[in-house]
Amino acid sequence: MAVPLIEYENLAKANAPFQAELEAAFRSVSQRGWFVLGQAVETFEEQFAHYCQAAHCVGVGSGLDALRIALEASQLRSGGEVIVAGNVFVACLLAIGQAGLRPRLVEPDPLTYNLDPDRVAEAIGPNTVALMPVHLYGKMCDMPRLLALAEKHGLWVVEDAAQAHGASLHGRRAGSWGHCAAFSFYPTKNLGALGDGGAVVTNSPTLAQRAKLLRNYGSGQKYHNQVLGYNSRLDELQAAFLTVKLAHLEPINQHKRQLAAIYQTDLGPQFVKPAAGEGYRDAFHIYPVRHPARDRLREHLRAHGVRTEIHYPVPPHRQPALQNLLGDLHLPLTDQLAATELSLPISYGHTPAEVARVVEAMNGFS
Repeated sequence: MAVPLIEYENLAKANAPFQAELEAAFRSVSQRGWFVLGQAVETFEEQFAHYCQAAHCVGVGSGLDALRIALEASQLRSGGEVIVAGNVFVACLLAIGQAGLRPRLVEPDPLTYNLDPDRVAEAIGPNTVALMPVHLYGKMCDMPRLLALAEKHGLWVVEDAAQAHGASLHGRRAGSWGHCAAFSFYPTKNLGALGDGGAVVTNSPTLAQRAKLLRNYGSGQKYHNQVLGYNSRLDELQAAFLTVKLAHLEPINQHKRQLAAIYQTDLGPQFVKPAAGEGYRDAFHIYPVRHPARDRLREHLRAHGVRTEIHYPVPPHRQPALQNLLGDLHLPLTDQLAATELSLPISYGHTPAEVARVVEAMNGFS
């Protein structure tokens, strides 16, 4: 008898509890007949800003666009350096380059995999203009220490909260710490759309206004273009879907934390599990483990009907597209993370029983 497959992600299954509400949201937008920058976007922006404990939210077309627009709206010195961890997703580096800035990669914290304040302190120089703390996997960076460094050196802070919807540190949510933050609503995110989308979140009305110009051809009034902008507007339909799912985000996050707790408690000591920390409330967009025989472990799990992912197998400094931007870098810890990380199933569509099966298969690996 075949073992039932445990997929890494099944979006149809994860979204099934919200199907009736999503269909009602579709009908509402369709019947209203306004599909770009209308009531649905305004409603979501207001609600998501409030959720993030911030004053303003500007919906855009994707997480990459959110990063790029956040950087451009910050009006940083052209060619200035932005310090970011070496193990982040490539979108961070693309956004920095597209905004006319240069990334300065540093090794991550070996326990949390996030931006390491000690490495940041060593890397700050005369060309540094900003820090980009990426809340990787849904775990907050050490924002108090990073903000202290930023204040000491007069640096801007742009949070990449693309994986951290609802994550918090000492009760303060991701996206509310820096001068601005970028979110992604890619469908697999804890707050995922039924397509692509993103948002810039900030407490600055001036920065929010610049972001609104940049997302809409540089125009605040139709046919009047104040700056060189883009066509990157959060879709009305996606905004309506996101408003539905925002109301369920806390239960989604809580479910993922319950699944993570099973992994944390029951996985054997041969696996490096996510670090815990006082005051940290992780969103667990991804549950990463590390093992020196990662590829063999992955095949073992596949043979037991468990599908996994790797975040990320090729780090930015190894990407051909970024060689001219980054040059030749020696980042051994970043390379080690890329070679040993394995992401386990942990979606809203998974059950505790399925996670227990994953644990059993994991602990049987030798």
